[in-house]
Amino acid sequence: MISNGSWSVLTTNFLVLLYLSLGGVTLASILHLVNAKWREHVRILAVASFSLYPLAGVLLVILLAAGNLTFPWLNSTEHLPGWHNYPFFVAREIGAFILVGVLCLRFIKLQAISEDSEANWQRFHLAAIVIPFVYVLYGTLVAWDFEMTMIPSWHSAIFGLYHFVSNFGMFLAFFVVLANALCCYGKLTTPLPDYVFNYMAQLLLAFTILWVYTFFAQYLTIWYGNLPYERDRIDGMELGAYAPLWWTFFLLKFLIPFVMLVFPQVRHNTNLIVMLSFSILLGTWIERYTWIAAPYGKGHLPMTALFDIAVTVIIIGLVIAVLRRSLKSNRLTT
Repeated sequence: MISNGSWSVLTTNFLVLLYLSLGGVTLASILHLVNAKWREHVRILAVASFSLYPLAGVLLVILLAAGNLTFPWLNSTEHLPGWHNYPFFVAREIGAFILVGVLCLRFIKLQAISEDSEANWQRFHLAAIVIPFVYVLYGTLVAWDFEMTMIPSWHSAIFGLYHFVSNFGMFLAFFVVLANALCCYGKLTTPLPDYVFNYMAQLLLAFTILWVYTFFAQYLTIWYGNLPYERDRIDGMELGAYAPLWWTFFLLKFLIPFVMLVFPQVRHNTNLIVMLSFSILLGTWIERYTWIAAPYGKGHLPMTALFDIAVTVIIIGLVIAVLRRSLKSNRLTT
């Protein structure tokens, strides 16, 4: 029998995969809306990550089919009557996933033909306006269903913002690692200028600061209110069996990146930027796992069971295979 702690590894991998696929479309839309001149270097490479979306869909179906293994609150009577009605729960997750996928595909297709005519550019511009709203609304839904209401009575007014800000920062880190790997191995048909990595480092610094702001805003409100049903969950992660993971992700996601990225010399050193990106990637994975597993995982540490390692290795292998195929089909790599 698979434990809740081990199964939470699969849920964590799903969330990471989902936001890696959505992050590229969101980045491309934001760079377009702010008229960033360097967007031409990265926009096609960024949206290539959306090829991971179908794989995320497969994991979503598996997680929903698993029922109480994914959502242990199904075994209890402590539900939110309307929100946790499981048929409605499943319907909104699948419906939202399909709708978001359709909107992102439309954005990608319009981006490819945006310069063909003024009419196409206008349609693309409108699609670019829609995408950030889609990311925020869908990210909030996912945050509530897969993390916040793992304990149905627990809630935080800022949790949605905290969740999708964290995951967009993770995508930026992933994009740096991907772009650098392709450049180092000479795979890109059009190499990226060095200043692109400097701009990405500035974005990483910005989202590191924004993440810690949302983290502390949530933490301070819970600590100051001192309500037992709110404090219990935080105390369980911060001081209980999951304390090593809690302090590790704070170190990897904030302390290390912030202390280094504030220096301009670091933001101009691609090797250091990549190193810090790995720190943010790992920190975000641990962060997602901690929020998901802590209520029911009973102290299980990730990657300490064969199931944890097997599903993670399989998913990483599939991600690499899908990305290689996508990059080649879009003529981004040789």
